Amino acid sequence: MTSTPDKVTDLVNVTIDGIQVAVPKDTLVIRAAEQVGVQIPRFCDHPLLAPVGACRQCLVDVPDAGNGRGFPKPQASCTLPVAEGMVVNTQVTSDVADKAQQGVMEFLLINHPLDCPVCDKGGECPLQNQAMSNGRGESRFVGMPGAEGIKRTFPKPINLSPNVLLDRERCIVCQRCTRFAEEIAGDPFIELLERGAEQQIGIAEDAPFLSYFSGNVIQICPVGALTSEQYRFRSRPFDLVSSPGVAEHDACGSAIRVDHRRGKVMRRLAGNDPEVNEEWLTDKDRFGFAYAHGDDRLTYPQVRGEDGALRPASWPEAFSVAARGLAAAKAAGGVGVLTGGRLTAEDAYAYSKFARIALGTNDIDFRARPLSAEEAAFLAAHVALTAPGNGGVTYADLESASKIVLVGLEPEDEAGAIWLRLRKSVRAGGTQVVALAPFTSRGLRKLSARVVLTAPGGEADGLRSLLEKSEYGVDSSAVILVGERLATVPGALSAAAEVAAKSGARLAWVPRRAGDRGAIEAGCLPTLLPGGRPVADAAARVDVAAAWGVDQLPEAEGRDADAIVAALVAGELGGLLVAGVDPADTADPAATRAAIGAAGFVVALDLRATAVTDVADVVFPVAPVSDKAGTFVTWEGRVRPFEAALRNPASLPDLRVLAGIAEEMGVPLGFRTVPEARAEMAQLGPWDGERPALGSRGLETVASATSSTSGGASSSTSGGATSSTSGELVLATWKQSIDNGRMQDGDKYLRATARTPVALVTQDVYDTYGPTVTLTGDRGSVTLPAEVAPDLVDGVVWVPADSFGAGVLDDLASPGSRVRVEGGQL
Repeated sequence: MTSTPDKVTDLVNVTIDGIQVAVPKDTLVIRAAEQVGVQIPRFCDHPLLAPVGACRQCLVDVPDAGNGRGFPKPQASCTLPVAEGMVVNTQVTSDVADKAQQGVMEFLLINHPLDCPVCDKGGECPLQNQAMSNGRGESRFVGMPGAEGIKRTFPKPINLSPNVLLDRERCIVCQRCTRFAEEIAGDPFIELLERGAEQQIGIAEDAPFLSYFSGNVIQICPVGALTSEQYRFRSRPFDLVSSPGVAEHDACGSAIRVDHRRGKVMRRLAGNDPEVNEEWLTDKDRFGFAYAHGDDRLTYPQVRGEDGALRPASWPEAFSVAARGLAAAKAAGGVGVLTGGRLTAEDAYAYSKFARIALGTNDIDFRARPLSAEEAAFLAAHVALTAPGNGGVTYADLESASKIVLVGLEPEDEAGAIWLRLRKSVRAGGTQVVALAPFTSRGLRKLSARVVLTAPGGEADGLRSLLEKSEYGVDSSAVILVGERLATVPGALSAAAEVAAKSGARLAWVPRRAGDRGAIEAGCLPTLLPGGRPVADAAARVDVAAAWGVDQLPEAEGRDADAIVAALVAGELGGLLVAGVDPADTADPAATRAAIGAAGFVVALDLRATAVTDVADVVFPVAPVSDKAGTFVTWEGRVRPFEAALRNPASLPDLRVLAGIAEEMGVPLGFRTVPEARAEMAQLGPWDGERPALGSRGLETVASATSSTSGGASSSTSGGATSSTSGELVLATWKQSIDNGRMQDGDKYLRATARTPVALVTQDVYDTYGPTVTLTGDRGSVTLPAEVAPDLVDGVVWVPADSFGAGVLDDLASPGSRVRVEGGQL
């Protein structure tokens, strides 16, 4: 068979300022100029937005070179594609272009205020910079008769949202913000108003502010028209120190820039990373950093005194007390380790090693719910060790896939960078999104998704129906994105693996928290050791024991989070080591609180005072991501290292605390710093033995336990949903992007943008029980305003997981369970 050579991209030869360059066909002149080192001034142009030619600042001279490629007047280079033989003269070589640019700048400044010293954009303002480099040295503006020299003014500022403020007199109507809202976010919260000289930016008519991405308009605004309420008038760009970082709120691994001053983070901006988040950021990643410097921040170790109260302690004393207590608890039955999902990979590795060599146990879990045999097998076979270049699905794959299947995942709420990439691909016409969900959410509507209406519990049959019906087109060019909450549905992960295997589609697991994927690789599971090594594999245990310099590791697979909680309540475990776990975020918050209270000895490592630290015997303050180096592993398996932006001696990385305790116990971890932990992790490396195959550990048998459902068609009722008039409904829920999460505390402006919690019901339920409903489950009752979701599966009610009271898990019931509905009154 002969191979066909790759198609050569069509190239066009153009001459820019006397330099000939070959660029791909349809390249814009402004981009071609960048390739020869010429920066043409611009305001409206942005590489990730469609060309519009609104500001006219990028005018260039395109003379007739005898080939009919010229123009009699200057042209906007941001909308002009190159043509073969075209000659372009920019402001560098052409007086015509230079004069045209100076004229445009003069017009822009006629009404623009000269308030640079007090403007938040001053010092990093493209208008300020280009007025100096491409503008006139003086203004000829004299104003209207009777108002000589008076510029146009407006009342200021306008609150576009609690986060975003608009100073209209500074706006140059470049339309970057409105184009972002329409093209990227799909949220019409901002638009052009009026016409001609009165044209201005304002709040869109009948468009409530419901965007999770609004902060991006502040960053891309080329003037100081859009500012942040959180940052406004609080610092100057030249006072700030900038450090690169990685966002810690979800598993997307978005690149950020941390701007700080005098030991405090002042703002965060989106980093430029084309392979991950491009130049965009969710509002939670941008504004959600105030939690790290709240009043309840822990700043010193504490130990519980003889009077039963916590008292301040030195680090050496706290290490010693924790070591003695954990040793005694180990002898009294063992110690469970709950690590949560917010740890860096290095910290997670330290917990994994500490559990095995210091506590002699595999009772360690980062998850907040029971670990089924199905989920354990799925994580081992389809998640651990996958990465870009090693079978992992990437952001780029989301753009090239013909179909994206979403199941157990609402990306706009749970993985914002994924949602933005999907919307980009859908708008380009290359991808169709198919979602298994109980209703068509706002995020799915903006993706033009084809929704297979599926009640909670019906996901397994819904997935298999994709293979049975050719119109869904799930084949080898498709990607299946599985949300981590799908593990609560028996048989659903098995079905996802089955559909992927039969269709050839690629499969990816999308966790909710930034540290979840790294915790798997680091071995924070009762069934896995670091590097994806199975605990049950003797060769894997020997491999890790040799690397760690110990004789042997515990052989039996350990308890998961649910079993650790049960064992603590039953007195089968003597103690607990817990890292930043909020009981309200666990499968049974009341049981978790009871277990922590029943534990004989509790060591808590946390950033802030919590319900756990209040009852712990030893409390260690640990550093937030801004104060330490580390690595997050994204949903792709991409390694995202970052260094410390701030130096705060009041807290230490988790791994340093664990190293101190281990040394007091006489079993040193072998590292004290992040670089030392990274070196050991690299030396240990991934497991090179046989990976668990599909079907191992019961993956093929769990599917048979799945409850009977009818799945597939969008008009069907599935997942055991009941009649709307029976008084009982199946509870569907997930976390919204901005809610009552602890890591969103401290910023009242961000919290004010959270969507009002409502119960989504069918029209029948709304008509029967009224505009307010009371839902009652096995854990309590909640009363919420009701709204009709037109295509919600009959017999289902949806409520946001953590947007009211103590949350669904505390106040109501477990997701997928049945709740009683009655008319209510707020």
